[in-house]
Parts: sequence; structure tokens; C-alpha cells
Amino acid sequence: MDQETRWLTKYNEVKEFIEREHRNPSKFIPEERGQYLNWIKHNRKLYSAGLLKEERVGRFKELLALMEEYKRKNQYC
Repeated sequence: MDQETRWLTKYNEVKEFIEREHRNPSKFIPEERGQYLNWIKHNRKLYSAGLLKEERVGRFKELLALMEEYKRKNQYC
């Protein structure tokens, strides 16, 4: 599996998680932090520094917009 395929797989996992749970990954739940939150944080840093590959930028912007919808959701209700 090449790097682009792994990135797309993780992207789809994160997007499906957010759509299924109707919330963003929590930093307080170790499974979510390790699987999703760290990936999001790493790619956000690359995006901010301008180092994220051009073909990934559009998809990552869509993910950030989806995360913005659920930014203030109470995760425990």
C-alpha cells in the first residue's frame, strides 16, 4: 500500500467517524486520540505550513469544514 492510499484510507475513516458519531474525535478517549485526532493534528500542521500535498488540500479543507459543524457539540449527551 502506497502513501497516497494510506492517507485516503485514514481520511475516509476520520470522515466516517465524524458522520457516524455526529461529533469530532475526543482527546480524552485514547482510542479516538490515537486513531483519529493525532492524524488530524498532523495534517493540520502540514496544511498550515503549506507542506500538505496539493491533491490532498481540497479533501482536507472539506474535512475541516465538516469538523467545524460539530465543533461545539457536547460529546456526552
